[in-house]
Amino acid sequence: MDRLVTYCGIDCLRCPIYLATREDDDEKRQEMRLDIVRKIAELYGQECTLEDITDCDGCKAESGRLFSGCKKCQIRKCARQKEVENCAYCEDYACEALQRLFATDPDAKKCLDQIRGGL
Repeated sequence: MDRLVTYCGIDCLRCPIYLATREDDDEKRQEMRLDIVRKIAELYGQECTLEDITDCDGCKAESGRLFSGCKKCQIRKCARQKEVENCAYCEDYACEALQRLFATDPDAKKCLDQIRGGL
């Protein structure tokens, strides 16, 4: 599997939260989560704690673990309500919420644009 694409175009296989969830070494997993806390503060200006960095099996997982931030994600909520594979399939692509995400994660836009181009 080359990619595991979320609704918004993030590749789970490159997501530090998803990768930390799969890390078997407890010490390394803790270091990864500390780095995630720092990056969230740096990139998004949001303060969080290690407890906020919950395990995640990807935002499309029907059951199992879901990152606390994904639980509150309006893009995820919208895509699930519209029952689309991901936002590339949405008639409102690229909405204002996606545009805000793309400003901080241009790779998500590239991913969705690539999918959309193949439709």
